[in-house]
This record gives sequence, C-alpha cells and structure tokens, in this order.
Amino acid sequence: MKKTAYHGQSKENLVKALYEKRETLRNFRFGEAGSKTRNVKEGSMLRKEIARIMTELNKK
Repeated sequence: MKKTAYHGQSKENLVKALYEKRETLRNFRFGEAGSKTRNVKEGSMLRKEIARIMTELNKK
C-alpha cells in the first residue's frame, strides 16, 4: 500500500491494520524458519507497512 492509503483512516482501523500486519509478519518469520516462504521480500515489505501505520498513529 502507498503511504497515502493510511492517511485518512480512523485510529481504530489503523490499530486493527497494525495488529494484522504484525501477526502476518510473525507467521512469516516462523514460516521462514521452516523454509516455507517463497517471497523473501515479504518480510521487509511488512516491516515498512508496519512503520507507515505507526507513523500515522503517532500523528494522531
């Protein structure tokens, strides 16, 4: 998602999205340990998404 995708959302939606992204990242890391992943860029993309969401939360 672009950073503008989170710009107009409410705080509740941002917290929900943050929880979902963190859960996805956790599952990705455990899958990586078992070498189930095929997309190795997914981890860095998820961390960037989490940072974008947290930035928007801190603005509010």
